[in-house]
Amino acid sequence: MTARLTSRSSTPVRQSSVRAHNLALVLDTVANSADPPSRASVAALTGLTRATVSALTDDLIAGGLLVERDPPPRTGAGRPAAGLALTAAGPAGLGLEIGVDYLAACVVYLTGAVRQRLTEHADQRPAGPAAALAALGRLGARARLAAEADGLVIAGAALAVPGLVSTGLIPAGPGAAGPSGPGAAGLVRVAPNLGWQDVDAPALLRGVPELADLSIAVDNEANLAALGELRVTGGNPDFLYVSGEVGIGAGLVIDGELYRGARGWSGEIGHVTVYPDGRPCRCGANGCLEQYAGQEALAADEPLAAAALGIALAAVVNLLDVPVIVLGGAYAPLFDRLRDGIEAELRRRVLTSGLAPVTLRAARLGAEAAVRGAADAVIREVRDDPARWLRRTA
Repeated sequence: MTARLTSRSSTPVRQSSVRAHNLALVLDTVANSADPPSRASVAALTGLTRATVSALTDDLIAGGLLVERDPPPRTGAGRPAAGLALTAAGPAGLGLEIGVDYLAACVVYLTGAVRQRLTEHADQRPAGPAAALAALGRLGARARLAAEADGLVIAGAALAVPGLVSTGLIPAGPGAAGPSGPGAAGLVRVAPNLGWQDVDAPALLRGVPELADLSIAVDNEANLAALGELRVTGGNPDFLYVSGEVGIGAGLVIDGELYRGARGWSGEIGHVTVYPDGRPCRCGANGCLEQYAGQEALAADEPLAAAALGIALAAVVNLLDVPVIVLGGAYAPLFDRLRDGIEAELRRRVLTSGLAPVTLRAARLGAEAAVRGAADAVIREVRDDPARWLRRTA
C-alpha cells in the first residue's frame, strides 16, 4: 500500500501532494478489496471523509481507472450501495522481452489480467541489437494495436533483457508512465549471451513508429520475472526467483520490494562459481553456474545441473537467509525432476537446514514471468501514482 503521510515530516506538504497521496490510497484500497467496496466502505477503510472519497472516486472514474458497478438487488431493509472496482478498460501496460532464442510481447489490464500475448521463436544472436529490437518492436506494435482496438490505452512499455541494465525511465512525453530506477536509464550495459554491449534499447525500439510515443523502461529479465511472480502470489514477501534460460539470472525480493544492489546489477547468480577449476564461461571466468545449469547444460545432464544449482543456492541462503526459492523459466516445467537434487545440496550445505528448511517451488507464471512482469511494472506505476495518469488524460 502507498505509504501514508505522517506528522513527523518537517517540510510543508503541498495540497497537490496530499491529493496525489489520497488518490493512490483510494485506488489501492479498491484494488486490494476482496469484494467491490462502496464509497462509504472506502472512507471507513482509509480514514478519509465521505466527501473526500466521493470527489476522488469521481476523478478516478473520469480518468478510466475505476468503475462503479450497479448495486445488488435489495434483499432487506436499506438501500444497497454500488461497488467500486478497477476498470478492465482504460490504461494497460505493454511488456516486451528479448531472449536468446525468442521474442515476446504482452498487454496487461489495470486489473493484472492478460489481454494479449505474442511470441516468436528465432535465434537472436546473429541479428544484432538493431535488427532484433526492430523485430521486437514490430511484435509489440501488433500487441498494442490489438489492445487499442478494444478501447485500451497503452500507458507505457517495459523491456526485459538477459543482461546488466542501467535501469530507469526514458520518458517519451509529459505524464508518460513506466518503471523507474537508478542509473543511466535504459542502457543495456552488457548481455553476454546475446553478444550485446552498451545498447540504447529504448531508442532502437522507438524506431518502430507505433512505439515512438511511449515511455520505455528496461530491466533485467529475472528482476521483472520476480516482480511478476510477486504480483500473482502476493503471499510471500521474501523470496529468490531464479530464471533458467541459456543464461541464469535471479531476482531477490525482500519485504515485498525488489533488491537491486548499489548499481542495480544484483542477481547475476549464473556467474557464481560452483567449480573453481571448471568449464570456461563466456564472461571470462571458469566454473560458473551457467556452464552447468544453463539451458544447454541442463539438456545434457540434469542431475549435474540440479547439483550445481543446489551448491549456488545454498551459498545464497547462507548469506541472505532467504526462506523461499522459486524456480522459473526453463526450470519451472522441469521442477519435479530437479527438485530432489537441489534439495539434497541445500540440506547438505545450508547451515540452518535442520532448523528451518528452505521452501523450493516452481514459478506460477512459468516461462512468461518476465514479459508479464514487464507489463505489470507499467501498471504498477499507474496504480502507485494515479494523479500522474489523470494529468496525462486531462
